Amino acid sequence: MNERTFRHSDAHKLEDPERRRWLPVDAVLAALELRPGMDVADIGAGTGYFTLPLARAVGPEGRVRAVDLQPEMLALLRAKLALPDSPANVELVEGAAHRTHLADGSCNLVLIANVWHELDEHSAALKETARLLRRGGRLAILDWRSDVDRPPGPPLDHRWPLEKTLRTLETSGWSIDRHTYVGGYSYLVVARKPAAG
Repeated sequence: MNERTFRHSDAHKLEDPERRRWLPVDAVLAALELRPGMDVADIGAGTGYFTLPLARAVGPEGRVRAVDLQPEMLALLRAKLALPDSPANVELVEGAAHRTHLADGSCNLVLIANVWHELDEHSAALKETARLLRRGGRLAILDWRSDVDRPPGPPLDHRWPLEKTLRTLETSGWSIDRHTYVGGYSYLVVARKPAAG
């Protein structure tokens, strides 16, 4: 963890109903082109803002692995999963973007949502993501725009601009499928793993 890491003590902010307005889950899921039966890793899952909708979208034949480096966040998500009508296809994993503890080739899609700007080692996270993805697998990076001031979100000097994220991916051999703005404060990039990754 570093000074950019979103702390579990602020988890209540992740549950703010206003968040659904400025970061619409449905718009993100539509861009991810999810299908029943997919295996997805939600890196930096937090309290499950995307985990639960992802699990419902891939259906009981699919699986979502919710990875977070803070056990306190996983405990909050575990409590949600214990509620009636919660999806049963979620596995909680304590890990980080550069070390998820997931198996090689275990995912069709890796989502890194609002975590990219927190990472110290982007190349290590990309290498780990490539290891997790099956052939034709995709990475989706959702993060804070640097051209829209807060609140919400981290300080502007903590954010990674979209152009820098695109350059980082392309330099590392990833193929950009698409990039777009989502809601009022975020961008989304979807990329395919390098052929040799």
